[in-house]
Amino acid sequence: MKALTVGQLQAGMELARTVVNDDMVVILSENTLLTKAHITRLSFLNIPQVYVKDEYELSPNYQSVMTIFNRSNAFAAEYREVIREVNNIFEATTNNGEIPVEKTQTLVQDSLAPMSKQSGVIDYLYGLNHMADDLYNHSMRVSILAGVIGKWMYKKASVVNELILAGFLHDIGKTKFPPRLQSRRVETLNGEDFERYMQHTIDGSHLLNENKKIPEGVKLAALQHHECMDGSGFPFATKGKEIHEYARIIAIADLYDNITTEREGFVRQTPFTAIAKITEQMYTKLDPTISVAILKRIKDAFLGSTVVLNNGLAGTIINYPHDFAEHPLVRIDQDNVIDLNQHKGIKIVEYNPKQ
Repeated sequence: MKALTVGQLQAGMELARTVVNDDMVVILSENTLLTKAHITRLSFLNIPQVYVKDEYELSPNYQSVMTIFNRSNAFAAEYREVIREVNNIFEATTNNGEIPVEKTQTLVQDSLAPMSKQSGVIDYLYGLNHMADDLYNHSMRVSILAGVIGKWMYKKASVVNELILAGFLHDIGKTKFPPRLQSRRVETLNGEDFERYMQHTIDGSHLLNENKKIPEGVKLAALQHHECMDGSGFPFATKGKEIHEYARIIAIADLYDNITTEREGFVRQTPFTAIAKITEQMYTKLDPTISVAILKRIKDAFLGSTVVLNNGLAGTIINYPHDFAEHPLVRIDQDNVIDLNQHKGIKIVEYNPKQ
């Protein structure tokens, strides 16, 4: 990749890194194909330089070699192949009002389940956090995360596959959304828009209830994934163990993906923000038993990772001070370790930054 000033940019160039402002708000995401409007916007915002892909990175030979020798790139290539079939399934549901169940179950068994079993999948998914936050991409990521959580909880294979299916179909009710609401974040909605948003859980349940081949837990995950353990959720303020276990698992996978997915106009987040949020809500909105199982495994997955802090320092995640700590210990150098739980103003702003 190469660094260029905004004045050197040309329409058709492809971003090699996400562009953020000083407040870490995402302006343009990695892999964006620049237009004249993008370049004008970058100039208006006084962005000094951006990174774009060079001719070598854009060449088919480079793409092929990177896919073969880099597991993360291989996962990304597989993801892009599978997302085409995901699009087809959701578009068919939108157009016909029926879910192509057999095609969906085949996708889960042949593609999504194997992807969820790959070592390093949490990192691979975060590497794709610049992908669109639309219904298709979100549903695919949540399904893979649900499979990972099922594995972490030592669920039997048949249950893991049902969890993956539940993650894939949890937002199927959004196929009835008007286009303007498809990618809106729930916290930005109010009034009639929020009422319509809540309806997607009931719409999804109705779609799924029409097919006897879909397991009951999958149907309830679509209906209840926005319910909370303390009864503060929707659509029916169901609480505690009245919420199906699948829905309680999907709720955490959904939360994690919503936090870590990059969105233009919003502050760029890292997995550590998601970990802190799960820890914060584990005795109120979320199931504590499921939360503990997830936090233990996901924290271990990030040990040894390189991070950049909002004070400009870079360091390595070395540990969490205790099981229920929201934030990790970061080693800056041989003599300096920062406990982010003790320094609330210091935050992780980049995870495994690109060189």
